[in-house]
Amino acid sequence: MTEARKALDVRFENVTKRYGEAVAVRDVSFSVAPGTLVTLLGPSGCGKTTTLRMIAGLEQPSEGRVLIGGRDVTGMPPAERDVSMVFQSYALFPHMTVLENVRYGLVVSGRRKRDANEAALAALAQVGLEGFGNRLPSELSGGQQQRVAVARALVLQPGVMLFDEPLSNLDARLRRHMREEIRALQQRLGLTVVYVTHDQSEALAISDEIIVMNNAVIAQQGGPRDLYERPASAFVAGFIGESNRLAARLEQRGPEEGTVVLGSARVVLPHHGAAEGAITLAVRPEAVRLVPVADPAAALAGTVTAAAYLGATMEYLVDSEAGEVFIVCPETGSPRKVGDQVALAVRPQGLCVLAA
Repeated sequence: MTEARKALDVRFENVTKRYGEAVAVRDVSFSVAPGTLVTLLGPSGCGKTTTLRMIAGLEQPSEGRVLIGGRDVTGMPPAERDVSMVFQSYALFPHMTVLENVRYGLVVSGRRKRDANEAALAALAQVGLEGFGNRLPSELSGGQQQRVAVARALVLQPGVMLFDEPLSNLDARLRRHMREEIRALQQRLGLTVVYVTHDQSEALAISDEIIVMNNAVIAQQGGPRDLYERPASAFVAGFIGESNRLAARLEQRGPEEGTVVLGSARVVLPHHGAAEGAITLAVRPEAVRLVPVADPAAALAGTVTAAAYLGATMEYLVDSEAGEVFIVCPETGSPRKVGDQVALAVRPQGLCVLAA
């Protein structure tokens, strides 16, 4: 296979997609830099797959523009957009061998069969499937079928690769392995990738940037760490990982930061525009630890209402004066029981003031 075509950027400018009276995507603008992996993340029906299909040319915007490599492709058919797509179902032809599946796009575009075979074999090698060319898709595992779908997209040397929830049909362990392979391949070849998933762990693990969508609009865009540690809303805080929403107070508000009072704890945090007084504080489970009731670090007192042993960790629900707190505890040797009185300490790294 020849050297990969230059990676292209993707840009949406005020794109809206309507189906009759229903709005699937509303006034969405974003950009994807060349050679990066950007994930569209959100719950079912948020507009992420419709957005991906508009990049591919499988759907046309009702308003706005789609640009790929600086070229306005809004009205162009899929074949003219320099993109390849890996579908959720893989969409492999069951009567064709693996090699025939991978070379299919090259053959229908007029490439000589010999050249198409060479390129397809090279693409299969890229995804670790040397020697599988003569098998049928039915003779492969789910993970191997997924790799064939990637090779079929890769062999076209696209400027942009699109993935529509490609791991949703795999079990948890294989999903983790395949997401690492996709990320490694993207980085090794310098591909521009737009990736759709509803799995926040998957998005955090593979993305350069994440675009969180909700109700047809972008809720927040940023790097995985930014979204996890500095969510812009209660929705993002709850969707990107587990998050407790606790009642707190903001005092001594400065231009960017203020003092947040949670029980007996006082922590200086960015206030994200919140006014002084009662606020909602997002608290990650790993930012909370159980301490002795008399410990001076204790911020809140509470009662254990649920306890679950997960092997490497314990999970607890604690009813506190600031609200219900979910805790992930690495100490499993002496677990707390339902009804136990406990004290909770917090660390600033897992706290975020939610904007008003």
